[in-house]
Amino acid sequence: MAVLCKPAIAVPEYVITNEETLELAERLHGDHPQLDLVLRLIEHTGVQKRHLIQPIDKVLQHPGFDARSITYEEHTKARVPAVVRRALDQAELEPRQIDLIVYVSCTGFMMPPPTAWLIGEMGFRPETRQLPIAQLGCAAGGAAVNRAHDFCTAYPDANVLIVACEFCSLCYQPTDLGVGSLLSNGLFGDGIAAVVLRGSGGTGVRLERNGSFVIPDTEDWISYAVRSTGFHFQLDKRVPGTMEPLAPALEAVAEENQWNAGKMDFYIIHAGGPRILDDLSRFLDVPPEAFRFSRATLTEYGNIASAVVLDALGRMFDEASALDGHRGLMAGFGPGITAEISLGTWTSESES
Repeated sequence: MAVLCKPAIAVPEYVITNEETLELAERLHGDHPQLDLVLRLIEHTGVQKRHLIQPIDKVLQHPGFDARSITYEEHTKARVPAVVRRALDQAELEPRQIDLIVYVSCTGFMMPPPTAWLIGEMGFRPETRQLPIAQLGCAAGGAAVNRAHDFCTAYPDANVLIVACEFCSLCYQPTDLGVGSLLSNGLFGDGIAAVVLRGSGGTGVRLERNGSFVIPDTEDWISYAVRSTGFHFQLDKRVPGTMEPLAPALEAVAEENQWNAGKMDFYIIHAGGPRILDDLSRFLDVPPEAFRFSRATLTEYGNIASAVVLDALGRMFDEASALDGHRGLMAGFGPGITAEISLGTWTSESES
């Protein structure tokens, strides 16, 4: 079975703290009728700092969707290759050994996709397959792992590179003054992650099963309004309560593998916000400490969208607490409302 190796993560150099975010919100929206609520929500995100690809004064400007698209492409091409190289090195593979590149991003758009540029720029084979995923938002990190797993199930000796590139700061809209929009301004950060799924050999999480679940009639709870000014993020106040219907979906996938979702040795969960993690801990009946990797991502980077699950996975590698045979669950949540769920077992056995 395919093994998910150690991810590579990079966050940009510009930093904004939660204290600075609160001060900014007060300065920009001092006359907002629900400012106290917005400040309270931002304060309780658990985020201490976030990283941005541009200084905050530049982020707050809106030069137009065309200019932002140019910025997205420039920073993608400048920042992604180094992360990809580290992921390949950590998997002990060369670009020519990769058979599929899954590229996920919901914060910018390029056509042809960045995969085509990467293939030519970094020495991947011209026959390398491409799978760009653009519309699954924060769930796309889990979806990328699952589609890579499916590919390796069909082609057992194949290797897959996954790249998640999210520049959430490029989605800032100064005219969006709803509580959900203002909260997102204090929650989301920028980040890039890459990881390799090896068809054979490698140390990491040996994937065993995956599944998806969509909560009916929730399509408008997390969404983009696509306008001439770009992507306008829309967040319904009911989103934090979605773990009650999603926890049974996680349990069902685990039961298909004759596992117990509440008795895993490790959990890699999308950290959309603190309540998501608190509620899932309660519904699965697992201690809050079980989600420490996801909480650390949220605290140090904010919500970096599809890259969250890969960063949380990288933190588990760094902790070096997983032992051979340990069972784990990975889950990404996003628009739909969609859950992408994976099961895997830790292995440190290398195969030839």
